[in-house]
Amino acid sequence: MTDARPGTDRHSTDRPAADRRAAVADLRRIGINRDHWYPVARSRNVPKERTFAAVFAGERIALYRGRSGRVYALEDRCAHRQVPLSMGVVEGDALRCCYHAWAYRGNGHISQIPYLPKGCERPPRGVASYPVREAYGLVFVFPGDPDKAESAPFPVLPEFAAASHRTMTFSRTVRCHYSFMHENLLDMNHQFLHRGVLGRIQPELLGYESGPRFVEARYLFVPAGGRKDRGAGLLSAEGIGGKDRPDVVTIRTEYPYQTLRDVPEGAELPAFSLWAAYVPEDAEQRTNHAYGLLMIAKPPVPGVLHLAWPLIRRFTERVFAQDRMAVEAEQRAWDEQGEDRNHEVFPLILDVREVLRSNGVPLDPPAGAPAAPGSGGRPGAVAEANGSTGRG
Repeated sequence: MTDARPGTDRHSTDRPAADRRAAVADLRRIGINRDHWYPVARSRNVPKERTFAAVFAGERIALYRGRSGRVYALEDRCAHRQVPLSMGVVEGDALRCCYHAWAYRGNGHISQIPYLPKGCERPPRGVASYPVREAYGLVFVFPGDPDKAESAPFPVLPEFAAASHRTMTFSRTVRCHYSFMHENLLDMNHQFLHRGVLGRIQPELLGYESGPRFVEARYLFVPAGGRKDRGAGLLSAEGIGGKDRPDVVTIRTEYPYQTLRDVPEGAELPAFSLWAAYVPEDAEQRTNHAYGLLMIAKPPVPGVLHLAWPLIRRFTERVFAQDRMAVEAEQRAWDEQGEDRNHEVFPLILDVREVLRSNGVPLDPPAGAPAAPGSGGRPGAVAEANGSTGRG
């Protein structure tokens, strides 16, 4: 466990701050690593025999659910005239373009061109497809190397299906680089922002650990008076019974996901846990879609959580709105200044920045150089130029 004493900065050197900033890549120019599973839609947004237009880092993806109930993901373009396949029609487990009725299988191969004369050469393969997994009420795609999909870690959330918990799902677009989201949740020193919702809170960093792919911090949240949203009390250690106990909050970034667990002091099980993924929407990755699963333990009294649900939802939406205001303001400052001028002093945030930087990939490769594997460049571009696709 790393020493959490105030002022401890194991990243500090004798070099001037400007030199230290110049020595490392600007995190806001680092793209997310594609070789992971990312949610791109809620399952309910992809009903049977319907399409859904999703996006990952500027790459448009056509999701569709076939008659069998299986979800498929294809490049959102017809190989013929580039019309979005998300505008198409689902027939069985195939997807037919709305324009000239070219039909595609779930692997992206062309299954039919209705008017193609006999003897005419058909396009060799079609469009790219993506590995797909459906879990936790979300549709995940693997936008990186498809050969790595099977071995890539997938989120394990036992509380989601447990009878002892109920899950609240969040799906929101936030206009900022995904790294701001990780920093916001990990750095609980910003509770002054939420003073009108949480009252006065004194977060104490108990300690933190870090490694090449993770940072985990533990805080003690001690109430210090002030007016608090009723939903905050219902969600936290106070619970339905109104007990005034501090919470121990554990927050972990394990690339590329983030989790939070709130455990009442002296208790063994969390009052709630949160899993979150921040999925870039645009090619510059200055906008992300935040997917969150808040899994709340049910109290002993049946039906009480159901009654409290609207209050908890209102509270979480208020907190999220305040956080979104802050991180979007950070992004605007970066856009205006053209660089990261932050003077960060909190050691664990310096650590999480390094985790995000070292596991991500540069967004702007040198001119004329091929995009690095897993980079922000759209896969399959070279193969498409040769009339085929970059995926199986």
